[in-house]
Amino acid sequence: MKKKKVVSSLAAILLCTSMASTSLASSSPNGNLTNDRANLPISGFTDHAELTKALQKIAQTSQGRVALDVAGRSHNGLEIYKARVGTGDRVVMIQSEIHGNEKTGTEALLNILQYLGSSNSPEAQNIREEITLVVLPMMNPDASELNRRANDMTWSEVVEKFPSLAEATPSWNYYTRTLQDVDYSERPGFDVNRDFNPDLNYSAQPADFPGSSDQPGWYITPESQTVRDVYKSLREEFGNVDTFIDLHHQGQYYVEGTDDIVTMSLSGQFVPDPGSPEGSDYAEYAENYRYDYSRQLNVAAYNALQSIGNSPFTNITLYQQELDLPGTALGSFALNGSGTVLFEVRGQTWTLGQKKKGQLVKAVETGLNSIITGVANDSIDDLNPEDYEDIPETAYRPGL
Repeated sequence: MKKKKVVSSLAAILLCTSMASTSLASSSPNGNLTNDRANLPISGFTDHAELTKALQKIAQTSQGRVALDVAGRSHNGLEIYKARVGTGDRVVMIQSEIHGNEKTGTEALLNILQYLGSSNSPEAQNIREEITLVVLPMMNPDASELNRRANDMTWSEVVEKFPSLAEATPSWNYYTRTLQDVDYSERPGFDVNRDFNPDLNYSAQPADFPGSSDQPGWYITPESQTVRDVYKSLREEFGNVDTFIDLHHQGQYYVEGTDDIVTMSLSGQFVPDPGSPEGSDYAEYAENYRYDYSRQLNVAAYNALQSIGNSPFTNITLYQQELDLPGTALGSFALNGSGTVLFEVRGQTWTLGQKKKGQLVKAVETGLNSIITGVANDSIDDLNPEDYEDIPETAYRPGL
């Protein structure tokens, strides 16, 4: 097993907030990412109104296969939709757009829902029989409508809902500065993907603020509360959420030892193993933790993309490892017994707009389909988890 690079706290924060973006020249066939601070078009992506129509059409034409519900509402009252298809015992839960400028996952999920809702192929029938797929295709719609990372909520509005926090320091993930070309001083918001807690019944306590990246979150945003409630309801119904996948974007990086620009990074590690000395803070979750299964899920996605052949779709790397991020949805749900997978495709809308949309959506869809199919036909269980360690690492400069 190769040893992954240790990450400093600062590096982990920078990487996991996906703020980094470089404009280094590259001969990669994947093309170079630059950002001239122009107003990059994003109209090719699905907005909330279009999502509503698309999901309603998928449900209406699915002959009852796809059930559509409003799982909750954003701070500004927009619907957070939940689509469900299949009747199997193994649950696969997928969410997209926890950051509103990371949009390709939503497109991929609509394609998958359309297929599973309408296809009579043996593969689609087997998937519907063997798994229950639950999808939150746009779980932070306020951020999506504003085309930015954070939701649209002030600290004072949090205090209105949690009066005990009146004297607490605002949480560390509360944005009031300029980030990714967005000035949050007029309309602050929270990075929702730091608002999760492995204690699914946790209630906010003043002593836990402002917190930090290596500490759990608080469930103070309605968006994270909605995801938690969906997750809890599935656990109550099925006993466990077998697989949880979170779809994201990142900056421009390189396949280790090459000048090939990364198309997508994968990961199944977000907190230290609770059975290890490094993970002793999470020891109470040790019996739940399924790291080998998480690695198998990631290997399935990696293998599917490599099978496409010599193309940008083979430029897949392992996202930074040895992280300690219990406030993420992935970290919290991994501690609760889910196999976890992070997808990080290249470029947010502030750096890439809708350029490469088709390629990136296909990469996400290919990886998701391989996992969904593999869970349904049990082929995931035959994969060697140690193959995860052979996925190339991410580099921050080209290896010329």
